[in-house]
Amino acid sequence: MNRPSVALTMGDVAGIGPEVIARAWSDSQLHALCRPLVIGSPEVLRRAVELVEGAIEVQAIKDPRAAESSLKLIPCLEPTGAAPVGEVRPGQVDARAGRAAHDYLIHAIDLALEKRIDAITTLPLNKEALSLAGIGHPGHTEILAERCGTPDHAMMLYLAAERKPGATPRRPGLGVVHVTLHVALRRVFDLINVDSVAAKIRLADRAMRPLTEGRRPKIAVSSLNPHAGENGLFGDEEVTIIGPAVERTRAEGFDVSGPHPNDTLYHRALGGEYDVVVAMYHDQGHIALKTAGFRRGVNITLGPPITRTSVAHGTAFDIAWKGLADPSSLIEATRAAGRIVAGNRESRPD
Repeated sequence: MNRPSVALTMGDVAGIGPEVIARAWSDSQLHALCRPLVIGSPEVLRRAVELVEGAIEVQAIKDPRAAESSLKLIPCLEPTGAAPVGEVRPGQVDARAGRAAHDYLIHAIDLALEKRIDAITTLPLNKEALSLAGIGHPGHTEILAERCGTPDHAMMLYLAAERKPGATPRRPGLGVVHVTLHVALRRVFDLINVDSVAAKIRLADRAMRPLTEGRRPKIAVSSLNPHAGENGLFGDEEVTIIGPAVERTRAEGFDVSGPHPNDTLYHRALGGEYDVVVAMYHDQGHIALKTAGFRRGVNITLGPPITRTSVAHGTAFDIAWKGLADPSSLIEATRAAGRIVAGNRESRPD
């Protein structure tokens, strides 16, 4: 019972979320580091179990503390007043599904803030369905930040270590924290400065501590320009911005180096030389990690006072409810949530 409780929010029921949960549930790795439960529709989840031909019972519960999960039993909590989704069609944008996904997430956030669960792992929602439901936020992270009153937040993409029975992982897990994320590429140069890069270096250290068993993470900072600017030949941001940010944070005690040429950095990082990379913009980090291990990718929200991880894929309406969904990312996201909570517990002073 000391394992953390992690609530899996079902996301948009028209997508692959319910099937992914049903497929993942019978895998012992989902339960290895935590006690999972589901927040969503028991009716929909039972249909998903039938789809994957699983011999699993779905038990409707009212209180997460009553959840007693096993490989054969899924405790599922449907929030009071959640939007009905029994008639939502697979693979279709539906305001009811958007509203329900929002309701599931809000309930999970409130449970976490009340310390009735230890962490949240989210299945994907659909931005268009959210909008049709009258919800102004585009996704999980913005809803989470507002509900928690956390204006300063970021996302870390984490590639879990490869796991093979009885073998040491070929490479360790690797995180990427981005200085800029969902912005047009032409705006990146305006948003990068010494303070913003230094802030993300500090955030990368704090985010990776629970995943490196408390030791100080080794941080590599990416360049912005080709070949790290070639001493100003291809741009001077490495000299005037990124380098000074690295020097500032190294003086503060962080194990940080850079700026490193981005075309060779991930080969070194994936080989185990670094624990986390600070990337300057979205595609620097996402392309490398998703190419190296798409199924093991996990999103981790940084900033809010609760632990939230997420699968690294979307609703996949094109394959939803066809029996084709892969549960690997959910298993890794749930394991990461368990590791973060356990790591934070260990780091707290007695």
